This record gives sequence, structure tokens and C-alpha cells, in this order.
Amino acid sequence: MNLRIEPIGLVLAVIYAIACWGARKVSLDQFYLPAGVRVAALLLCPPRLWPYLILGEYAYFAQMRYPLVEKYGWAWVVVASACLMPAVALVVRLHRRMMTETRQAWLISVGAVSAVVVTTLNIFLSELLWPIPPEMPVPTALARYAVGDFIGILTVAPLAMLWATRHSAPDWTAVFFRPVLATLSLMALLGFSAALVPTESTTVKTSLQVLMALPAIALTCLLGWRGAAIAVPVLNLIIGLTTPKPYPSSFDPATFTTQLIMATAGVALLVLGSRITHYYYHSRIRDDSEKIAIKLARSSHVASEIGLRERALHLRKIGDGMDVSLNEVVNWLKLQGHHDIAGSLLHTSAVHSRQFRAQASMVYPTALDQLGLYVALQAGGVRESWDLTHRVTRPRLEGDPCHLSVDLQLAAYRAMTDAVSLLLDSETGQIQVRARCGRYGPSRGILVTIGLLDSERSLSEATMITAVERLAGRALAYGGVVQCRRNRVRLLMTEAHTHAAREPACGSWTDRFEAPGRGSNQAIT
Repeated sequence: MNLRIEPIGLVLAVIYAIACWGARKVSLDQFYLPAGVRVAALLLCPPRLWPYLILGEYAYFAQMRYPLVEKYGWAWVVVASACLMPAVALVVRLHRRMMTETRQAWLISVGAVSAVVVTTLNIFLSELLWPIPPEMPVPTALARYAVGDFIGILTVAPLAMLWATRHSAPDWTAVFFRPVLATLSLMALLGFSAALVPTESTTVKTSLQVLMALPAIALTCLLGWRGAAIAVPVLNLIIGLTTPKPYPSSFDPATFTTQLIMATAGVALLVLGSRITHYYYHSRIRDDSEKIAIKLARSSHVASEIGLRERALHLRKIGDGMDVSLNEVVNWLKLQGHHDIAGSLLHTSAVHSRQFRAQASMVYPTALDQLGLYVALQAGGVRESWDLTHRVTRPRLEGDPCHLSVDLQLAAYRAMTDAVSLLLDSETGQIQVRARCGRYGPSRGILVTIGLLDSERSLSEATMITAVERLAGRALAYGGVVQCRRNRVRLLMTEAHTHAAREPACGSWTDRFEAPGRGSNQAIT
């Protein structure tokens, strides 16, 4: 056998023995802190160091039980001191697979099973090895000692798990200290008040102790499992330390009843906090996934627009080259005396060049980069195509789109052209386009409304469904929404406002963009 003795293990054994000794000094049988120290040590230390914990506990029991050899015998001192830590280590080992989950409710199972196993072993070995069996009935001893061990575990083990998981969520400490400080101060005040109540006023004292559960509940609701991991130990610790203890094995029935209530409440709080943390964790994962998906969608739109921009610039260069070549041909025809043919060719080439450039601008509105969204809508090829249908009225455009990013303007441009094309294909009658740019708080955005000019008509169900399917992708990528109501399609797109320009405070987005009764060109409804 190759047995290596690690110095850190020996130091751990000494620290563990001292911790158990100190915890026993402030413990009672109905509030047994060494049971919590035992479970906490097993949870914090890796399995390779567990033998040193067994050694440390045996040393702790040796100094405490050696004076009892003559009364209870060597067999009980040796056997009872050596089997408790291995039994609890086995319980923790069997729960090891559950510890990888985000829920921390498994700690209750560890505490309950450990308390029952240790109490059962103690009572069984006492009945078997003591020269004179204990006077206390077995059911009474089992209930009293098991509850005392379980309360001790609930007092120490959650703090150990809180320390072990301190790096799992780096941002939780930002909202941790203030509510914890306020809650602990209130609980300490109630506990101190209960300790000052005369012994005869049992009802008042119990009421004050039970009231300490209210701050614990509040902290659990605020911080989830971490709040319960702070509140439950402090709750048990205040009650345990204020319990009258004329001697270590003394028993206070009134406090024991309160401890039973608080142990039940502690279990409920740990389970509640675990569920709150579990659902918060999954909700945060879902929110992060949505943000990543939106970011990827926006990046995809930007990448496609970059490709279209390069293609539009290439088409412009081709158009410029064609114009130069045609001008050279026209000049040559004029020099040869063919003025009529040159004039006809010049007129035809001018028409075709304008159409070519209009189609190129519909591939990508290059005017938008320098002059903004509204100029691109009124001076580009899209406006000519709308005029040719004789169904799209003059757009009503308000606000300054140049305060928006180019990416958002491009997204709004594509959404407007898609919506108009959809209504031209699916509906009859005149179409009106309205847009308004504005800001509210940290966000800037644009509200677009494309609807039928006839307010008495309504869009068909198929048109509404298709509009949502086509436009929702761009709207969601920019934190917006798409709504279809009666005769119109409304589209809101926003982005964070990052520059330092200051503007008058405004109301909500609805107040900002839908302001009925503010003049003929002020309302978009």
C-alpha cells in the first residue's frame, strides 16, 4: 500500500475538530450544531480529504468521551465515535449526482437523511453497548435528537453551500448586501426582544420568535435560494442561542415547539428559494438566448444590406460607363451630321438611364446613407414605382430620421417597401404611407403606418397574417412590434439612444407617435 499523508489534510482535521468542539459549546440536544458542521465539511471538501475529516471527528470525540469510559465502556466510546462520519459521508456520496443540478432542494434530503441515520446509530449503539440502557424512551429520543441534528444541519450547511457557489453567478452580489443587512437587523431585533421577555410570558416570546420568519420570507422572495441560505440559518441560530440552557443536555419544551415550527418553515423557504432561483436561472437563459437571436438577426440583415450596397454601387458604375459611351456615340453622330438620330438616341438613352438608376436605387438606396430615410423615399426609385401605380398617395413624413442609425433606417425602408408591395398586391384602393421619428427616454425609434386611405374598409385576414409574417423579423431585430388593425399595418422599430443630445421630455411611445388632434400633419392613427 502506498499511503500518502497530505499536510493540508492534517491541518483540516485539526480545524474540523476545533470547529466541532466550539459548536458543541453553544449547542443543545435540541439544537446540535456539530451535526451541521459535519455535513458542511463533507460538502465543502473533496472526497480525497474525507479520511482526514474522519480523523478530525474521532479526535473530537476522543477528548469528549474519554472521561466517560468508566461509565459507558470502551466498546461504546470506540465504536460510536468511529461510525458517524463514515455514515454521513455515505449519505452525501449518494446525493453527489443531485448536486450538479441548479436546484438546491437536495440539501434538505441530505440533512434529513443524515439526521435520521446519525440519531438511529446513536440510539442503537447506546441500547446495545451501554451497561445500563438510557432512561429516555426510544421514540422520544429519536424525535428529539433527530430534530436537533436536522436544525443544526439547516443552520450550517446552507451557509457552506452559499460559500461553495459564490462564483456561480458573479452579478448576484450587486443586489445582495442591502436587503441582507436590513433583514438580518430586523431578525436580530426581534430575537433580542424575545430574549428579554420574562420566562413567564411564553406566548409573547413565542410570537416574537415566529415573527422572525417574516423577514426571512421577504429575503427569500427577493434573492431566491441565496436569500433562504442566509435567512434560515440566522433564524435557527437566533432561536438556538437564546434558548435557556442551564446544562448541555437541558430541554426547553416551549422553545422546542418553536424550533419545530421554524424547521418546517426553513424547509419550505429553502424549497421555495430553490424553485425561485431555478426558474430565474432558466428565464435568464431564455432571455439571453432571445437577445443573442435578435443580435444575430440584426447582423444578418446588416450583412445582406452591405452586399446589396456593393451591388448597387457596381450597377452605378456600369450606368456611368454606359452614359459615357452613349455620349461619345451621340457626339460622333453630331460630327457626322446626323443630328436627328443623335437627338433621338440622346432622348432614349436619358430615359433608359433614369430607369436604370431608379432600379439600381431600389437594390440599395444609396441616398439614405448621406441624406436619410425620408429623402430616399421621396427621391429614389421606390417613389417612381409607387407613382406608376397611381395608388400610393404622397407620404406623410415627420421627425428627423438622421438621428437614427443607418441600420435602423435601412430596416424601416425595407419594411415600408415590403408593406406597400403587399397592400398593392392584396388589396384595392388608395394607400397612404406615414412615418414619424421620435425619442422617449433612452430609446429612439420610428413608427410607420401603411394603410388604406378609405377608413371604412378593413384589411383581409390573409393580408394581416402575411404582413405579420413578412415584417415581424425586421421589427423584432430592432426591438419593435408589428400590429394589424382595421385598415392599416403599424410597425414600430427602436434602438438605444447613445449620443448626448438633450431634448424635451415626452410621454409614452403612443403619446409621441399617435397624437390625435394636433393638426392635420401631426397625427398618425
